[in-house]
Amino acid sequence: MSVKRWFVLVGAGVTISSLALAMGLAWAYRTIDFPDSFTTQVRNATLQFLPHPWREIILLAVGVPLIVLGLYRLSISVVKPLMEMIDSDLPLIDLLQQKRDTPAEPEMIRVVSIGGGTGLSTLLRGLKTIEEFEITAIVTVADDGGSTGRIRREFEMPAPGDIRNCIVALAEDESIVTQLFNYRFEKDGSELAGHSFGNLFITALTQVTGSFEEAVIESSKVLATRGRVLPSTLESVDLCANLIDGRTICGESEIGHSHSRISELFLQRVSDSDEQPVVHEPAVEAIRNADLIVLGPGSLYTSVLPNLLFPEIVDAIRTSKAPTVYICNVATQYGETDHFGAVDHIREMIKYLGPDTIDFVLVNNNRAVESAIGPGVPVEAVMDEGLESLANDVAIIVGDLVSEANLLRHDPNKLAQMLYSLAAAGAPRSVATGDSDAVPHRAIRV
Repeated sequence: MSVKRWFVLVGAGVTISSLALAMGLAWAYRTIDFPDSFTTQVRNATLQFLPHPWREIILLAVGVPLIVLGLYRLSISVVKPLMEMIDSDLPLIDLLQQKRDTPAEPEMIRVVSIGGGTGLSTLLRGLKTIEEFEITAIVTVADDGGSTGRIRREFEMPAPGDIRNCIVALAEDESIVTQLFNYRFEKDGSELAGHSFGNLFITALTQVTGSFEEAVIESSKVLATRGRVLPSTLESVDLCANLIDGRTICGESEIGHSHSRISELFLQRVSDSDEQPVVHEPAVEAIRNADLIVLGPGSLYTSVLPNLLFPEIVDAIRTSKAPTVYICNVATQYGETDHFGAVDHIREMIKYLGPDTIDFVLVNNNRAVESAIGPGVPVEAVMDEGLESLANDVAIIVGDLVSEANLLRHDPNKLAQMLYSLAAAGAPRSVATGDSDAVPHRAIRV
């Protein structure tokens, strides 16, 4: 490679230049009248109090190791990226950039949020503003209404609607593509009426790739989402409920308007009601690796609890060392949770998760909700009775969590900041581990 000759040439140049510099310094030292103090310092620095050749030997003993160390570190900094370039598609400049000493990245907090519908997408809009959060959303796919329901029936695939909402919520910016995903065809009489473009896009990708999972991944890439969106199952499923009046009904849309207390929820395959739907394993793995698990907000029976009908998901939450937070709804949902208070919401969650699983519950106490006009009533207005008894099992955190723009909805930034405070403080899983001193089991007013 004709390398050695050039190293010799460089070495000769350095030697000659060093000799010229030394001769110039010697001439200046002998001919210029310097102050006595400066002359003494120069004599000491150049070891003139030692006889020859000890001066030269000592300087060589220091200089040669410095040269060897410098060449060694230089080879690591330059030659190693050159070797890596053989197995990499990146250009050399990018490989060198990766090797630069840069400030350490902040430690990421792996947050897994579980739910569906408007509640989960609202939360995700807040979570993506926290740079330290590494976000995974686990979403129910049992919706059977509107555009989603029509697509499910015609293409026999999981419901794309809630998935689409979460992908859009995690998009980096409100680009034209994001607006396109939210666009809904409204022309009366058209076969496309009621369909959203995002639902059709995911459906088309499912047909092209042959995989609903791959379609969700590719859709997330198109919108450049800050986080992952995972369905709780890849199968087309129906959500069913046994009611206390003895009826059994199937379909999210039916359950949401049952106007009867629900005694039990269960899932069944659309194609074979006798077979239990199979959980999406990456969703279970995400929970196992989580630093913080968030349930809700969202419709209790049709958005949050359907994900907990998979034993594997419940087991992953129960065995996780990460604290589990349940975000209680701001208001009741007409026809589904009529007359529910915070206590009722929490008890239903414990019913499906089991005891000693939920560590924190976030409950709104902004009384402005009472002035909002809507079909539901504020959860805060009916939450007081029995709340203190539950505070022995979970930490109830009460604060202003509502949006000023819509008093019946959560504010995404308020939720995100509250969750970040819990995560940044290293809130331990006290209930599950039995550490009664780690978290005060009482209502916390903030």
